[in-house]
Amino acid sequence: MSKKSKKPIWERAYKGHVYWQGKTKLGKVTLAEQGRYSWEAAGRGGSAEGLEKAKRAVEAAVAMADKQLDLFSEKA
Repeated sequence: MSKKSKKPIWERAYKGHVYWQGKTKLGKVTLAEQGRYSWEAAGRGGSAEGLEKAKRAVEAAVAMADKQLDLFSEKA
């Protein structure tokens, strides 16, 4: 199984969740206060009202970072 074909998974952690692809940490969601979660992924961050919304925000940030072109790439 190649590295690119591994599907990212969510793992529960203390007061939050972490998004992993193999041994690479892609993002995390932590409990900020009751019912409010903060998230960090791909150089971005934010907060959301619920866990599912925060997880979706992490997944979207990772997907967008994966599709973004390299600014200083030699290739056209």
